[in-house]
Amino acid sequence: MVIEYEKGLQQTWLEIERKLNDDSAPIQGLNVSYGFNLSGEESGNYVLVFADNQASVTAKETDEADCTLTMKVEDFYKLLAGKLNTTTAFMMGKLKVKGSLGLALKLENILTQYRF
Repeated sequence: MVIEYEKGLQQTWLEIERKLNDDSAPIQGLNVSYGFNLSGEESGNYVLVFADNQASVTAKETDEADCTLTMKVEDFYKLLAGKLNTTTAFMMGKLKVKGSLGLALKLENILTQYRF
């Protein structure tokens, strides 16, 4: 099942959380939090936490995430679809990373194991 982005950002995050928890093998043993500052027509701030072999998403802004990604919503959707390379996006200024760039790359690797 491919996420229907027309459903909106909030619904997309619910679907991400569901898919990550339905098949949690790729996130086993992860204990990390990601902040997302998404701008554009449908902006929002979200936190994705991997802990206890589960994923949880909260709509909120945080300064306490291990890695925070700032990007446009349309680039976020490209990331989910596997059409945005985080390294290239970072170097082109489409993605800003606060914290570990390695964690951003790890997230990209995790997301490619799911079909969004």
